Formats: sequence, C-alpha cells, structure tokens
Amino acid sequence: MASLRTPDPDSGWLSDEELANIRRRLPICYVEALPVRTDGLGVVTEVGVLLRVSPSGSIARTLVSGRVMFGESIRTALFRHLEKDLGPMAFPQLPSSPTPFTVAEYFPLPGASVYTDERQHAISLAYVVPVTGTCEPRQDALELTWMSPMEAASDAVAEEMEGGRGTLLRAGLASVGALH
Repeated sequence: MASLRTPDPDSGWLSDEELANIRRRLPICYVEALPVRTDGLGVVTEVGVLLRVSPSGSIARTLVSGRVMFGESIRTALFRHLEKDLGPMAFPQLPSSPTPFTVAEYFPLPGASVYTDERQHAISLAYVVPVTGTCEPRQDALELTWMSPMEAASDAVAEEMEGGRGTLLRAGLASVGALH
C-alpha cells in the first residue's frame, strides 16, 4: 500500500480526462519557483527563466511550476518540480520555512486577477529558490536563460511571459530585495 506522504511519481495520478474534468470544477494547488544564483552574502546576482511551449502552443518564458500531488508535502512538490525542470544537478536550496513570498490566484478568464490560466482556476504558492549546481533544462523546458535581476524584471521579459508571470517574477525579486 502506497504511503500518503510519498506518492508514487509513476502512478499517473490523474488521467488527462480526469484532470480536465477536475480543472473545470475545483481550484488546483501549484508551486512555482524563481531559481536564482546568489553571492556569498545571499544577494541575488542572476535569475533563471525557462523557455517552453505554453499550453496555447506558443513559445513563452516562464518559471518552474507544477501541481502538488495528493499526499505530497509542499517542500517535496517544490523539490520535485525544480529537479524536473532544471535537472538533478541543480542542487536547489529550499527555504527552511514553506512560507511562500506570495500566493498567486490564476483564473481562466482575464480581468479577475493579474494572473490568468485559460485551463483552470489555480492557487499557486510562489518561492524564490537559490540553486548552486548545474542546470540542464528537462521535460518540456527548451532552455534556461540566466539574467541579471534588472533584466529579468524588464518589460521586455514580462511581455514574453504568459498569465501574469512577469508580475510574479518582479514580486519574487522584490521580496528578496533584488530590485533597486
């Protein structure tokens, strides 16, 4: 019998049809992470932004993100998605506290929030996570681009991000004092 604390990652969790049905009826819990590099004092020097094919089929910049599985801790979900998107050698330094810098609420209809996701109503716990290792994008990530905090917070990068994630990126950088 599988433990509720460690869900089987190969269980399939939900079929595509089940997920689509649930997305029409319930908010889904997600974690999102802004990977950063820091100097010896903990000051953010670089920000990692992923390039991937979006749900709408366009190529867009985004953050590390994914669903929290039933019975999975937030910490485990955050680590799993960082490893899935950045590779096993990224060596993320998860926060001591599972308190996010913000909670983003995504709605399927524009205008209800700055955050939108045409597929669903989603609640996302967002974190800034330092990584110390080598990042090799995996899964559906096409590349990871390291930028200075000011470049990552620029209007140009925000325009390349879907669903309001440019706003989320700026909020994450502001939460750690990386914007001047």
